[in-house]
Amino acid sequence: MARSPKAPKSSKAVDALKHEAATRVNIPTAEMESFFRREEDSAPMAPVHYPRARPLGEGETRTQEEPRQPELIWNGAKITITPEQMQELAERGTLTLADAQLVWRGKDRQDWSDLVVNVPPLYIQEKIHPKAIIDDLKRRTAQKREADTDAPDLFSDFNGIAPDQRAEFYQHDQHWSNRMILGDSLQVMASLAERESLRGKVQAIYFDPPYGIKFNSNWQVSTLSRDVKDGKQTDISREPEQVKAFRDTWKDGIHSYLTYLRDRLTVMRDLLTESGSIFVQISDENMHRVRAILDEVFGDSNFASLITFRKKMMPMGSDVTEGVSDYIMWYGKNRNNIKSRPLFYEKSLDGESIWGDAILPDGQRYKLTAEERRNHSLLPKGASVYQSISLLPAQYRRNQDFKFDFEGRAWNPPKSNSWKTDRNGMQKAFRANRIHPSGSTLRYILRHSDYPVGRITNLWADSSGATQQTYVVQTNEDVVKRCILMATDPGDLVLDPTCGSGTTAYVAEQWGRRWITIDTSRVALALARTRLMAARYPWYLLADSREGRAKEAALTKRPPADTPAHNDIRQGFVYERVPHITLKSIANNPLIDDIWEKWQQVLEPLRAALNAALGTTYEEWQIPRDLPPGAPAAAAAPHAQWWEARIARQSEIDASIAARADVEYLYDKPYADTSRVRVAGPFTVESLSPHRVLPASEEELIDEIDAAEGRRAPADADLGGQDFSAIVIDYLKAEGVKQQAKGDRITFESLTPWPGHFIGASGTFIEGENGPERRAAILIGPEYGTVGRQDIVAAAREAVDARFDVLIACAFNFDAHSSELASLGSLKILKARINPDMHMSEELKNTGRGNMFVVFGEPDVEILDDGGPDIRVKVNGVDVFDPNTGAIRSNDTAGIAAWFIDTDYNEESFFVRHAYFLGDNDPYKSLKTALQAEIDADAWATLYSDTSRPFPRPPGRRIAVKVINHFGDEVMKVFAT
Repeated sequence: MARSPKAPKSSKAVDALKHEAATRVNIPTAEMESFFRREEDSAPMAPVHYPRARPLGEGETRTQEEPRQPELIWNGAKITITPEQMQELAERGTLTLADAQLVWRGKDRQDWSDLVVNVPPLYIQEKIHPKAIIDDLKRRTAQKREADTDAPDLFSDFNGIAPDQRAEFYQHDQHWSNRMILGDSLQVMASLAERESLRGKVQAIYFDPPYGIKFNSNWQVSTLSRDVKDGKQTDISREPEQVKAFRDTWKDGIHSYLTYLRDRLTVMRDLLTESGSIFVQISDENMHRVRAILDEVFGDSNFASLITFRKKMMPMGSDVTEGVSDYIMWYGKNRNNIKSRPLFYEKSLDGESIWGDAILPDGQRYKLTAEERRNHSLLPKGASVYQSISLLPAQYRRNQDFKFDFEGRAWNPPKSNSWKTDRNGMQKAFRANRIHPSGSTLRYILRHSDYPVGRITNLWADSSGATQQTYVVQTNEDVVKRCILMATDPGDLVLDPTCGSGTTAYVAEQWGRRWITIDTSRVALALARTRLMAARYPWYLLADSREGRAKEAALTKRPPADTPAHNDIRQGFVYERVPHITLKSIANNPLIDDIWEKWQQVLEPLRAALNAALGTTYEEWQIPRDLPPGAPAAAAAPHAQWWEARIARQSEIDASIAARADVEYLYDKPYADTSRVRVAGPFTVESLSPHRVLPASEEELIDEIDAAEGRRAPADADLGGQDFSAIVIDYLKAEGVKQQAKGDRITFESLTPWPGHFIGASGTFIEGENGPERRAAILIGPEYGTVGRQDIVAAAREAVDARFDVLIACAFNFDAHSSELASLGSLKILKARINPDMHMSEELKNTGRGNMFVVFGEPDVEILDDGGPDIRVKVNGVDVFDPNTGAIRSNDTAGIAAWFIDTDYNEESFFVRHAYFLGDNDPYKSLKTALQAEIDADAWATLYSDTSRPFPRPPGRRIAVKVINHFGDEVMKVFAT
C-alpha cells in the first residue's frame, strides 16, 4: 500500500489582499431578482442625463450638409477682429481662427439634447473567493496526511452586512469585492454612477476600444480557440450582446464608431476622481479621430501624454512600412491635479562610452580600457564607474564666480560663466572626491551608483505582444501595469469597460488595486473568470504590517513605529529604492566637513611621518598607492596607515552622502515574502437585469459590415423595423421547434399572435403520430437580452390561466436559474434557444440545417450518495447546440469549459465553493508549481474532473450546480440532498 506523503516542515501560507476600508453598495443577487423587481416597479429610476461638451440648439447645425466623412470644423466663438481681418473676411468670405472640433454624420442631431442613458440595476450571478478553492485542496491533502483540517468558511461573511439589511438593496454598504460585469458598458457605467454613487470615485480607466471596423477582429466565439478570421462563417460571433455591440459601433461605419466612443468617454469622465486618469489604447487607424474626441470630452488642456508601445518584436512584411507599435493616449480629468507616479528603468553600463572612468575604493581614479567598457565584469573589485559632467550652470550667478584651488592649482570658471555651486559647495564636492580635472576646467564626478536608473518616457520600445495569449485581442500585461502604476496607488479603484481576457483586472489585482471590468461577451468573461480564479501572485510586504515595518526599519536604519499595524493596503507596499545623489545634496550635507576634519587629525600626522621617512614633501593628492622601490623601512608603517585612514574617510563620507540623499521608490519592485503565496481576492460575476431592447432596423448585419468597410453606402435614414415578435412567429411557423431527442420536432398546425402580457403567440400541434392536439403558449424573449426564471414563471401562470398545455419559452439566452424549471403543475415548460443566426443576413444564416429553435437541455448531473456523511457530484454533460453546424451534442463533457458547485446553497446567493475545469488547458499550472509541497498531485487532479471531491452534506440540505460551456452559456440546477 502506498504511503501518504509527509507534510512539509514549513508550508507556504496562501493569502489574499483585503480592502477593509473600502465598501460597495449592497445590490441584489439573481436569486433575489423578483424581490427587487417589486421595489423597482413601484419606483423606477429615471435615466441619467449627461450634458454635451459642445451642445447645439434644436435645429442648429455646424455644417450646411451632413458630412460624408468625419471632418474638422472650427468652433464658433464671439471675437473682436481687426480692420485687416474684416477686409480679408469681405474679400475671401473666410477668416482663419483656432480651436477646431471633429464632426461626423449625426453629431449635430445628437447635440440638440443631453446624452440620456438608462440605469438598469445589476444582479450578482456568482460570488467567488479563489482562496476558498485552494483551501479546500489543502484540506484534502491534509486529511490524507492526518493533519489538522479545520478551516473557516470564507463565504460566511462575504458581504459583511446585517441579515435584516440583505434584502434592502442599494441602501447599505458592505465589504468590498471586485467585480466582473456582463453587459453594455454604457449602461453599466451609468448604473454604477447613478445607483451606486461611484461618480467621481474611479482613479484610473483603461479603455481598449475596437481598433477598426472588422466584425471579428475584437472578440472570439469560444474559449477553445482564439484563431478568428474575418469573413469566415464559423468565426462569426453569435452572442446577441456582441451582435448588438457591433451594430451600435459600426452600423453607420466610422460615424457610429465615433458616437460610440464619445458616449462612453462622456460617462467615463463622470466616474473619474479629480486626480483620475484615462488611458485609451488605439492603433494608428483611428488614432487621430479618437484624440479629437478626447480633446472634446476631456479638454485639450487635460492631455497628459501620447505613449507609443511596441506590440510585436518581428516585422512580418508590409506593402509600405510594417507597423510594430500601438498607442496609448493619456488624459487626466484635471491635469493640474493628476496623480502621477514615476517609473524607472535600470541604466545599462556595458558598451556605454559615457561611463569611461572609474573610482577605486581607495579614491584613485583611472580610465577604463576598451575591454572594460564592453564588459564591466572585468573591472577591479569595488570599482565604481563614473562620467564627468559639467560644473557650469545654465545661467551665470555672481556669488558662484570665484577662483577655486584644486590639487595645487587655481581654477577659474570660463569667461562670463560661474560654477554650478557656491564656494562651500565646491569645497564639499572636493572633500567628497567629486571633482575631476579636464583640460582647462573642472568637472563633476557623477557615479553610476548615484542614480542607477532612468525615468521611463512615453516611448516603450521594450514592450511586445502578450505572452500565453488566451484571447484574440489581448494586451501585454507590462503595458497595462505601467499605466496602472503611473496613475494609481494601492487601494485605488481601476475600471476597464472592455474586459477581453481580463488583463486589466489581473494586473490591478496583482498590484493591490480594486477593479471593475465590463464586457458584452460571455466568452471573454468566462476566460477572465478562469484567469482570475487560478492567478498566483507574490505576497508583497504591506507598509502597514509588522513585517513591512520591520523591513522598512532595516532599509532606513530607523526604529519602526510603535503604533499598531492594521494591514491597510492604502498605505502601500515596502518598495525597493535607489539613491538620487546630486551635487546639491552633497553641497547641503553638513556632515562632510565634520567627517573630513575628524580624519584630518589622523591623516596629517601620518603624512608628516611619511614625508620625513622618505625625505619628500608629498601633498595628499600626491601620495602614491605603492611605495617606490628602495623606500626605507620606516616609511612602510605610516604609508599603510595613511591609506587605511584615507579609505576609511572616503567610506564614511560616501555613507553619509547616501544616507542623506533623496531616494526614488521603484513602484514596480515591492519586496515580497517568499514564504507566502497570494491568490486573487473575492470577486463577483454580475450582469445587467434582463430588459427588452427596441427592435433594430431591418438592415441585415452583413449590409452593415459591407457599409462599414466601404462596399455599400449606409442608409441615410431609418427604414423602419419589423417587430421582433413577428419575425419569431414567422420562423416558428416555418421551422417548428427541435427537441432534445434528435428525431423529434414540434411542428405547428397553426400559430397566431396572442394578446397576453407575457405570452406573445398561441400555437397548436399534434402530439406524436396520431395523438391529441395540444395548445402551446409561446413566450418570446427580448431581441438582445436574457430571459430569467421569473419571466418564465410569470408566463407559465398566464398559460395555466388560459388553459394551455405547454409553454415554449423562446429566447437567445436564459439565465442559469431558469434551467431547473421543467413544469408548473401539469403545464410542461420547454425552453427553446433561438439560433442567433436570426440576427444575421441570409448569407450567414444558411447553415444547411433548419434548426432556428432548439429546446435547451438541462445539465445531466448525478448526486453520488452512499448514505455516508459526504456526497459527491458527477456531471455527465449538457445538451449544447452548435449554431454554426446545427448539430446537437448531448451527454458529452467535451462541451463543458467549467462547472461549479455551491455545496451549501442558501437560495440567496451562488457561492463558488468547488470549481472544476474540463478544457485542455491548465489554468492552475502556476499555483501547482508554487504549492507542490502543500497540495499533492491527486488533489490538483480533482480540479480537472467531471466528478467532484467529497463534501459534507450541507446543513440546508440543498446544493446548486452550474455548468458553463465554451460559448459562455450557463445552466444551473438545484438539488435537495
